[in-house]
Amino acid sequence: MAENELPTEEELREALDRVGVADVLLQALTATASLGFRRVSPEARDLAQVRVAIEALRALEPVLREGGVDEAVVRDLERARMNLQLAYAKAVEEENAPKSDDDG
Repeated sequence: MAENELPTEEELREALDRVGVADVLLQALTATASLGFRRVSPEARDLAQVRVAIEALRALEPVLREGGVDEAVVRDLERARMNLQLAYAKAVEEENAPKSDDDG
């Protein structure tokens, strides 16, 4: 296939046949964790989105295990989720802390 040609329908089907659902989930959850960490940061804070990321990671970890994803990879995602939960808890605490008046 030339560089500027689009793949044929058959080539697309063959490519899809090589990809597993667990692979797609793993990529999606990796991106979800990254987005969650970005949304917990003070400059891009959106705690509702962080909560969605945490719950998605929690819900799909067992699915990855059952789908045959390497246990070390699942543990890495679990660790990321736990760290995200800790960051979320800290962010919630910061949001609920009384504002200090540093003006004098």
